Amino acid sequence: MAAGLKDHELRRELAAEVHARPFMLLHPPERATHLALLTDEHAAAADRAQVAALCERYGATPPPPDANFHLVELADFRLRWERHTEFSTYTFLASEPVPAERFSRPVIERVPEDWLAGLPGEVLVGVHVEVETQEAAELDPEDLPRILGTDNFAGAEVSGGAANAFMNFAVLEDGYGRLLLRHKRLKPRQAGRLVQRLLEIETYRMMALLALPLARRYSGALSEAEGRLTAMTTRMTELQALEDERALLGELTELSSEVERVQAATAYRFGAARAYYELVGRRIEELREERIEGYQTFQEFFGRRLTPAMRTCEAVGLRIADLSRRVTRVGQLLRTRVDVQLEAQNRDLLESMDRRVKLQTRLQETVEGFSVVAISYYLVSLIGYAAKSLKSSGVPADPTIVMGVSIPIVALLVWFGVRRLRKIATRSIETREK
Repeated sequence: MAAGLKDHELRRELAAEVHARPFMLLHPPERATHLALLTDEHAAAADRAQVAALCERYGATPPPPDANFHLVELADFRLRWERHTEFSTYTFLASEPVPAERFSRPVIERVPEDWLAGLPGEVLVGVHVEVETQEAAELDPEDLPRILGTDNFAGAEVSGGAANAFMNFAVLEDGYGRLLLRHKRLKPRQAGRLVQRLLEIETYRMMALLALPLARRYSGALSEAEGRLTAMTTRMTELQALEDERALLGELTELSSEVERVQAATAYRFGAARAYYELVGRRIEELREERIEGYQTFQEFFGRRLTPAMRTCEAVGLRIADLSRRVTRVGQLLRTRVDVQLEAQNRDLLESMDRRVKLQTRLQETVEGFSVVAISYYLVSLIGYAAKSLKSSGVPADPTIVMGVSIPIVALLVWFGVRRLRKIATRSIETREK
């Protein structure tokens, strides 16, 4: 770089990303065995350690730390290891003529059995590959079902007519499928790309189909849940008591939890299936296949069975999402009904409390009236006693007249005093409440 220019810290790593997993260079005739093992997302270190163990056994260079790809030449075969998000692929290759009895003595027989037994994960894909030249024994179309182990297979001219490809996409008695590629004018890198695409089609097809058992498993549960939701919706229009609405809300909450569990169990798998299915379609397009008369093409083969399976998964996923929305909507309606009922009850309660307050106020006013009379009576009596005392001491005062005159004055003063005390007490209570 010119003086003064500074590389971004990720520049070289990002630039190397497109070259991180190069295609193989194949010089037909070639033979191979391809394995794809399903593992969890944290098995990369175990895969890498297993590949390193095989390399050390043959004195070859092990994969670098944190590597997700390794291509290495071993004793009498080559290994191409590639780590993906949830699976790993192992392709064992050998450059040698295809035997007269095609697919006999596969390359994987050269790999140590104890090492194969230690591979992490479970086998999802196994394919034997034969890449033969035009100089090989003539391929009799009538013999293809026997060679491929089934009469249900796909075949087409691929790579613009540079090769003929036949693949059974099956698991035969030995646990492997078969791919027969007849080379016409393939270049080494072109042959490597073609074999890689065909193997990826089979691998991604199987990864996509992992969602189908889930779709079938939960389809019946979804039908039952939809029926329960319909019954709840019907019952909701017939409810009268608040207790019934609360009971129905509890049932609806339980149903919502079940739907959420199903959605959580299927969301990742269905999303991954869509992605893998798109990759299968893209790889088939990259084959640039042309029909060989009498054989179904790869596009036709997958369109007949894989596409309906993916449509089933998509339909189940849409049903789950739609059911979740419906449960939420019905729950909101039911909660609204409950809230309205509670508001009506609260309104009635407040009205009842208001009536009680008014009654208590009237009673209080009545009591206050009696209190004014009683207090006035005692005060006037005291004034009468005082007047009698004054008369006895020689003061000219008639107690009866004094008491009669004092009655309205005393009653008025007591009435004002009681009202004043009530206002002070009311003001004190309001102040405390604030």
